[in-house]
Amino acid sequence: MRLILRFLLNLLGLWLAASLVSGFTVTGNWKGYVIAALVLTLLNLLVKPILKLITLPLIIISLGLFGLVINAVILWLTSQFTGYLIIDNLIALWWATIILTAVNIAASRAG
Repeated sequence: MRLILRFLLNLLGLWLAASLVSGFTVTGNWKGYVIAALVLTLLNLLVKPILKLITLPLIIISLGLFGLVINAVILWLTSQFTGYLIIDNLIALWWATIILTAVNIAASRAG
């Protein structure tokens, strides 16, 4: 159930980011959003814990802000694995990361 909720939240976050951030687009209509959200959810589930463990000293030194860099890397990996997510520049990646992180934080606080 939590995995489905994470998938739906990533889907919402991708939609919000694509709507609000210029330079961040999801192609392929609903199919692109679903595939990108699925890949993002799987990367968050499998790769993110490994990256957090490897970069734990940096996370501690930065008081947790390095977690945003990890989220940006995961989002960039999602764009590399799917052809549906297009990120034009680093600024678009950063703002999309902030939006997706905010959606996931708000959802984890609510539920």
